[in-house]
Amino acid sequence: MPLEAGLLEILACPACHAPLKEQDAELICTGQDCGLAYPVRDGIPVLLVDEARRPE
Repeated sequence: MPLEAGLLEILACPACHAPLKEQDAELICTGQDCGLAYPVRDGIPVLLVDEARRPE
C-alpha cells in the first residue's frame, strides 16, 4: 500500500536523518553509510531503529 502523498517528503531516517525511499513494504534509508530498512505495517511506517532491518 503506497504511503499518503507528501508523507514520504517529510519523513527521515531516525538514525542518520537521510531521506527515505519507498520499496515494497519498507522504507529504505538513502544514507550512504546507513541503509536501514524500516517496515510499513498496515500503511503505518514503523520508524524505530530496533525494528529496522540492517542492509545486506
